[in-house]
Amino acid sequence: MEQKVHFITLATPDLDAARAFYRGGLGWTPLLDVPGEIIFFQVAPGVVLGLFDAEKFVEDMHGTAADGKLGGLTLSANVPTPADVDATVRHAVEAGGTLVKPPQAANFGGYHGHVADPNGVIWEICHNPGWRLDDTGQVHLGPVEADQPREAGA
Repeated sequence: MEQKVHFITLATPDLDAARAFYRGGLGWTPLLDVPGEIIFFQVAPGVVLGLFDAEKFVEDMHGTAADGKLGGLTLSANVPTPADVDATVRHAVEAGGTLVKPPQAANFGGYHGHVADPNGVIWEICHNPGWRLDDTGQVHLGPVEADQPREAGA
C-alpha cells in the first residue's frame, strides 16, 4: 500500500456543535454535509476530514468502537503568521471551542495555541517557520538546507 491517507474520520458526539465550530469558527466549507450523520471537509489535495455522528459511527463499526471516544490525538494546521494563530484561536473559541493552551512561543521556534472543538478534538493552530511544502506537495520540516530525509533518532 502506498504511504498516504485519503480520509480521516472522527466519531463526533455532537455533530451540530462540530458543524458550527468548523464552519463558523474555522471558516471551512463542507465538501458534503449529511445532517444527523456526517460532514466532510477537504483539508488538503486528496485528503478529507470526516466528522461522523458518534452513534452512527458505532453502528458502522458494528459496535466494535464501543464508545466512539478519541484520546491522544491532536490535529494541527500551520498558518502564515503568529497574528493568524491569535485570530484563528480567537475565532475557534468564539464558535464554541475550548481554549486548551493560549497562543505562545513554542519550543521548536514557532508560535502556537491549542483549542478543543465542541467534541474534544484538540487542534494545534501553529506558525512554524520550518514547515513548508515544495511544488510536488512534499512536506519539509526544518531549515531549507536540511531537506534530506532523516533516520529516526538521527
